[in-house]
Amino acid sequence: MMTFCFTGIRSLPKLWKSNPYLSVGPGHSYFSLFLKDCCGIRNQQKWFSLKAVSPQNTKAVNLLIAKARYLRKGDEGSNKQVSSDSHLFAAGAAKKRSQMNTHREDHALPPVRNTIQLPTRPLNSEEWDKFKEDFKGKANFESWIISQMADCHSSIDVAKSLLAWVAAKNNGIVGYDLLVKYLYLCVFHKHISEVIDVYEIMKARYKRLEPGGYTLLIQGLIHSDRWKEALLLLEDIKKVMIPSKKNYNDCIEGALLHQDVNLAWNLYQELLGHNLIPMLKTLKAFFDFGKNIKDDQYSNKLLDILLYLRNNHLYPGESFAHSIKTWFESVPGEQWKGQFTTIQESGQCSGCGKTIESIHLSPEEYEFLKEKIMRDVIDGGDQYKKTTPQELERFQNFVKCCPPFDIVIDGLNVAKTFPKARESQVLLHVVSQLAKQNLQLLVLGRKHMLTQHSRWRKDEMKKVQKQASCFFADNISADDPFLLYATLHSGNHCKFITKDLMRDHKACLHDAKTQRLFFKWQQGHQLAIINRLPGSKITFQRIPSYDTVVQTTGDSWHIPYDEDLLERYSYEVPTKWLCLHRKT
Repeated sequence: MMTFCFTGIRSLPKLWKSNPYLSVGPGHSYFSLFLKDCCGIRNQQKWFSLKAVSPQNTKAVNLLIAKARYLRKGDEGSNKQVSSDSHLFAAGAAKKRSQMNTHREDHALPPVRNTIQLPTRPLNSEEWDKFKEDFKGKANFESWIISQMADCHSSIDVAKSLLAWVAAKNNGIVGYDLLVKYLYLCVFHKHISEVIDVYEIMKARYKRLEPGGYTLLIQGLIHSDRWKEALLLLEDIKKVMIPSKKNYNDCIEGALLHQDVNLAWNLYQELLGHNLIPMLKTLKAFFDFGKNIKDDQYSNKLLDILLYLRNNHLYPGESFAHSIKTWFESVPGEQWKGQFTTIQESGQCSGCGKTIESIHLSPEEYEFLKEKIMRDVIDGGDQYKKTTPQELERFQNFVKCCPPFDIVIDGLNVAKTFPKARESQVLLHVVSQLAKQNLQLLVLGRKHMLTQHSRWRKDEMKKVQKQASCFFADNISADDPFLLYATLHSGNHCKFITKDLMRDHKACLHDAKTQRLFFKWQQGHQLAIINRLPGSKITFQRIPSYDTVVQTTGDSWHIPYDEDLLERYSYEVPTKWLCLHRKT
């Protein structure tokens, strides 16, 4: 386990002991714990204050109910076809495809297991003894029960009574695991005085902590008047490892909370210097702090954050988007106006009418990406491909002898579009429709597709070969490297058809710039069939004409953002936008 050194270790170790003078009976809802040094020095006792349990967060409960209703509503429409006005990479599209392909079955619910009823009030020693007897089968009752309390966010008072009981049985000592989980509850319930008490215990008893302990202490201390001690803990972490982005976020939040803006920006730059991606809540905090502030230097730093989002293809959440809008509109004398909107298929903003950046790569970007993919994915030992150098060379020679293709088809992938239909029939149907448009086609497949089989008829495959150029690789080979090579070799106009989202190959590209260009190129070139029934006219999900990325023209900003209740996979992009423009 990774450990850390504490600064300022006290010479006298302190132990956690229960107060022998305060007996907690079943009818009482309070008790006290205190720190006492091992020499019994009375003036170093430290009492743990007791606070009432915070009331239930009804707002959060209502939000959960609203989410449940939203999900149930989504279930009702789960059998509907994916709307043709969305595209393959639109947020929520993968979820809809999954629901379309799932056949619902009524399964009997598994029997409900007996659940343990956690205490709802503090227990005295006799009650804890009885509680443990009832569950004597548990290997480590104390560790198990505090974990249950942490999971259920039990009352601080109840957790205190557990620790007092443990301390009474162990000469005043409470183990590290119990302390950390109790600390978690203190932080969760925002009992800051309790956080400080645990902090003092840990400083006195432990020279080293693990990352989770440091993270909780930092998170709790930033809300107290001793918030700068969180920075000392951050320095302790740095002695052995790079702090996490969560550690930096909490320290930045503490600095802004206590009006130390310069420190917050310094920590932010330090975070970036470690090549850490900041948490979006960290960036949101800077915008929230800057509301109504007329400071050109601060404003420029916030605009740099927006450019950081652009360069790293990051998307703010709905709450963050509101913070950005509020900040722009609050800057004195700037007269910015924001609205939440969508982008039309033409690429025009529905709010202001401006045209969003094109999805298509410039000639320079295309050549750069082509070279990178050829080197890193095709020739560079792509760990995901299964082919031989000899076969790849055979394919490259084949492509050189053909004119540039308009569409490259992943034959095996497309043939499985309709699982109940014969695969060769599906492939022939797709190829025949595209061939009628006088398109230069390439079908990539495996050699087993040419063998007579119930799923593959020779006569249908011969018809495919008459209407398209075909290359059949060995059965152990993967199609993707061939598909990428042929598409890129044919030029920027060439599209490809496959359901494969190419995430493995994107991962083989070693720098963020190339990965972003690859995803942009993929969005502008990948076609996906959306037909529900075999034999019907082939239709494709539309390819977006615009790039979903933060962008500015100087007097306007367009910022795509994530909706709170919409699930978006990492390879999808938002469909909602914040439009900001300066009044003239």
